[in-house]
Amino acid sequence: MRASELLGWQGKESDARYPQPRLLVSAVIVNFNGGPILTAAVRSVLASSVTVDVLVADNGSTDGSLELLRRSAGSDVRLRIIENRRNLGFARACNLLLAQARGDYLLVLNPDALIQSDTLERMVKALQAHPEAGMVGCLIRNPDGSEQAGCRRAVPTPWRSLVRVLHLHRLFPYHPRFRDFVLTREPLPREPVPVEAISGAFMLVRREILERVGAFDDAYFMHCEDLDWCMRVRQAGWQILFVPGVEIVHYKGTCSEGKPVRVLWYKHKGMMRFYRKFFRHQYPLPLIALVAVAVWSRFGLLAARALIRHMRPVVTREETEKTLVAKLAAAPCPPVLLRTLHPELPVNAVRPHTADTAHNDWPLHPPVL
Repeated sequence: MRASELLGWQGKESDARYPQPRLLVSAVIVNFNGGPILTAAVRSVLASSVTVDVLVADNGSTDGSLELLRRSAGSDVRLRIIENRRNLGFARACNLLLAQARGDYLLVLNPDALIQSDTLERMVKALQAHPEAGMVGCLIRNPDGSEQAGCRRAVPTPWRSLVRVLHLHRLFPYHPRFRDFVLTREPLPREPVPVEAISGAFMLVRREILERVGAFDDAYFMHCEDLDWCMRVRQAGWQILFVPGVEIVHYKGTCSEGKPVRVLWYKHKGMMRFYRKFFRHQYPLPLIALVAVAVWSRFGLLAARALIRHMRPVVTREETEKTLVAKLAAAPCPPVLLRTLHPELPVNAVRPHTADTAHNDWPLHPPVL
């Protein structure tokens, strides 16, 4: 039995007798109950203006998202799928894909993030223009058009985290010592700039990063593995670049809405691992202990709020999708979403967007909630 069969790969294997075009970008996507937006995300990558392939790892989804993807894009030889028997977590599943990726550049993309046809071409050019940069991120928008927190940020050191939890950055907004690590309140730069960290929803890296720095630390189940990778990339001497002129949309939380408390648990657990790994020898023990108290207190408050919300009546997924279809029928929407609802449309039927108009017609809600 071949290794691809042992791993559960679903997809076409190239024939070695025929030369293959140089693969510029390999996109890796980890899915867990992503719904129809997984298909939209994959097809948005396949519609790119550069040579790409897409590797999808499914962590035991039960919502039919993988079946929809196969019906919509399963015949595309650029798509490969690996089915995990259980939820391995984001970092571990992503590392399995990165080990199989063949592109000169590697894209880590969330299954609820939609890119434009020229996104990868422009981001690769940004890396080529800045040889000192090993990783690059773009401007990530929420569905309402606002900048999503985390797409450009400073490293959340224990001190910065304490400043944010205690809202000291609001009491002293102009003091550099009390600067917030989330930079969305600061004006967008006009040109690509170095930053300390970007969002794991969209991370484009050189292959050399994987070879020299390694992949994600799979001790993180989900959340904070992107910050960990950013730290190690910078420690290895590379810059991380933020490109404000390239935009994507991220329907954040699509894959985690069913189990909010569990997601919060892994997020805060990841925070504590991140602090211990990188800062336990740089900060006094009392400050680390105070941060730990703040982190777990925050978890308790957010978990209680999530449980209260979970007890409220909710709209079923089927009802939400029917409502969305009705809304889309009455208003324009990006072709990538139309292809989700109508998979028969060709992958290359993508309308180009400009920076000024890219998100004017994006709906306020994702294809599936």
